[in-house]
Amino acid sequence: MAVVDLIDLPAIAPPNTPLVGLDLGEKTIGVAVSDATRMVASPLGLIRKTKFTDDAKALFKLMESRRASGIVIGLPVNMDGTEGTRCQSNRAFARNLLRLREDLPIAFWDERMSTMAVNRMLVGEADMTRARRADVVDKMAAAWILQGALDRLRNL
Repeated sequence: MAVVDLIDLPAIAPPNTPLVGLDLGEKTIGVAVSDATRMVASPLGLIRKTKFTDDAKALFKLMESRRASGIVIGLPVNMDGTEGTRCQSNRAFARNLLRLREDLPIAFWDERMSTMAVNRMLVGEADMTRARRADVVDKMAAAWILQGALDRLRNL
């Protein structure tokens, strides 16, 4: 399977199975998961990046434990709508995942401002210190990304 358009994901991923959302950072991968009805996204955890194969193994293990059937990866599009090197890196990550699991449906979601929005929420509403935010921001950003995609799918 190839990377699919987000609106095609529900037809490809088996019904009543969760989706996983990813926020790909330089050092970590934030992971979130939806419920089986794909209504609500929740932060799940962090994968500390090492080698790609180890990162993929950890991701697949998380997916299997939740019976997740597809992935939504945040795409850090520039504010002017262009794609820079981070977008290329995220697309390459998806291609590499597909080399390991050809049957895995993967879609992208524009993640502009997700980390900033999460940081603002963690400071303003949760009153978290900078050190504590560093531990949760990537998985919260993954949940923000996945929730945005779920909301879009619900409003088709």
